[in-house]
Amino acid sequence: MTDFSHIPSPCYVIDEDLLRGNLEIIRAVSERADVDIIPALKGFALWGVFPTMRPYVKGVSASSPNEARLAVEEMKAPAHTYSPAYTDAGFDEILACSSHITFNSLNQYCRFREKVLRCGHSISTGLRVNPELAQVDTELYNPCAPGSRLGMTQAQLGETLPNGIEGLHIHALCESPAEATALLIQSVEMKFGQFFPDIKWINFGGGHLMTQKDYDIELLVKTLQRFRAKYPHIHVILEPGAAFAWETGVLRATVEDIVINGGIRTAILDTSFTAHLPDCLEMPYKPRIRGAYEPQSDKPHWRIGGNSCLAGDYMGKWSFEEEPYIGKTIVFEDMIHYTMVKTTAFNGVPHPSIGVYSESKGFTLLKSFGYEDYKNRLS
Repeated sequence: MTDFSHIPSPCYVIDEDLLRGNLEIIRAVSERADVDIIPALKGFALWGVFPTMRPYVKGVSASSPNEARLAVEEMKAPAHTYSPAYTDAGFDEILACSSHITFNSLNQYCRFREKVLRCGHSISTGLRVNPELAQVDTELYNPCAPGSRLGMTQAQLGETLPNGIEGLHIHALCESPAEATALLIQSVEMKFGQFFPDIKWINFGGGHLMTQKDYDIELLVKTLQRFRAKYPHIHVILEPGAAFAWETGVLRATVEDIVINGGIRTAILDTSFTAHLPDCLEMPYKPRIRGAYEPQSDKPHWRIGGNSCLAGDYMGKWSFEEEPYIGKTIVFEDMIHYTMVKTTAFNGVPHPSIGVYSESKGFTLLKSFGYEDYKNRLS
């Protein structure tokens, strides 16, 4: 896509044909390896393209009541739901919209187990385990960092699984290669293999970037085939977030001003890193810009600035084939997974309510946020 004249600025734009190409790759891996590969809504929740995705997937991964409801209403599939901590207020929605529920701790399982048993339909329960295998360099994105709150370690779990637990869930990767998946499965088997005779399913989580150009799909397929052959009674699930929407779209923005200070050139856009591309600052990673490249000694260097008042709302540096000017279109590549979700409501976590209190009047609730607020921000 090169003509942005009819597209508003700023705007996330997904290419449905590129999405379908990723879906074909993912379905081929799923069929060859005899595993389920389902999309994680925490990484991609653009429900406007769910009709395109439905023929390719058999489920959805959710992390909150909002995501679980979106799975049922728009993907037409019950959710495989995991959350670091369920709440009494949201758990009934989780029950109504889920086929699988994974608990982060024994405390959470014991707290909600009776509700699961009384819910009126069959739900398979699992525990998230932590293989303590750190393969993600950025600690912010490393589920297996020392002291992680995510999942139970081998020592914490002990020798037996609680009654009623039918599956294990492991999430330890982030945009990782097939070699990391192979090592992860080996580590999980070594640390938790004693439970394999007693479980019905295992979820190896996300981070399997199988739609990346250089990803070793053959290694992934052979790794999964070996596991399935060794444990044919265990249903295997993968739930990547980025892989489904990898390289499927862009964020279109516009240069609104040029500022030069101390020899530094900054092109200020009508979008914002802190408001619209927070993962660029969190990860941190430098996004690719169409028509730009790493700074060249024989070309001017440019910083890209956001339009918020945060002093650090900028990134740099780039050199451009065509120098930025006021009104120039700037296209950030590969912005459809995670970046767009974090612009709306990451993990479907609702915004806090807003209220005002005074001694004379007490508390007055001004605004609370529910499912429709979450869904409408994604539409």
